[in-house]
Amino acid sequence: MRRLARWTGLAALLAILALTLAPAAVRTVSAPAQDDAALRARAANVPEGLWILINIHQKSLTLYQGVEVQKRYAVATGTGDTPTPIGVFVVNSRFSGDLGGFGTRFLGLNVPWGQFGIHGTNRPGSIGQNASHGCIRMYVRDSEELYGLTPNGTRVVIEGGPYGLLDTYLRRLVPGDRGSHVLAVQRRLNVLGYDTGGADGVFGPGTQAAVRRARRDLGLAESDAVDEAFYRAIGLVLFE
Repeated sequence: MRRLARWTGLAALLAILALTLAPAAVRTVSAPAQDDAALRARAANVPEGLWILINIHQKSLTLYQGVEVQKRYAVATGTGDTPTPIGVFVVNSRFSGDLGGFGTRFLGLNVPWGQFGIHGTNRPGSIGQNASHGCIRMYVRDSEELYGLTPNGTRVVIEGGPYGLLDTYLRRLVPGDRGSHVLAVQRRLNVLGYDTGGADGVFGPGTQAAVRRARRDLGLAESDAVDEAFYRAIGLVLFE
């Protein structure tokens, strides 16, 4: 996976945060102490009710009431091969009881390209690590507390690195892949006039056809893949 130097796809970055949270959520991971101050300074753009901010790199989940911090928890997130989705979602389902490896509570999120959620774990040693298949793991007791505090409809903002949907790295994409990187490419292709059949984070036939056509138009080698050259050619990133 190629690490990013600079990102020029401003439209893709803004698209992640289209649900009024852009000023609050665009932060680098190096200044966690500034989170609350930044939120307060941008209070007009923060929802009044409960919402959740998950920072993948800080391995933290914060429950807010407007700009006020209610709770903070340590979490585990996805691996490089099975990344946690980045974007703005809502809690749309919930399960409780003995859920085996998922602990005792599960809050489902409306991620369009797969089933992801916030849940407990029977592997507490994984908290603070890149360890899941994309879900957000919590200590069982913490997941039970959060479950009781957050109703369905609660907004969940998941942020990675400073490059929006691309997080901090480039992921090579092929047909069948799913995730935030796919969504970033779809949105960029649509802006450039290539019809992907929708921007849903799924590398399906429409996206495959759009990638092939764009590669041909841009003078790249014939392929179905999104590689480093393709990211650069469509203007999502610049490299050092």
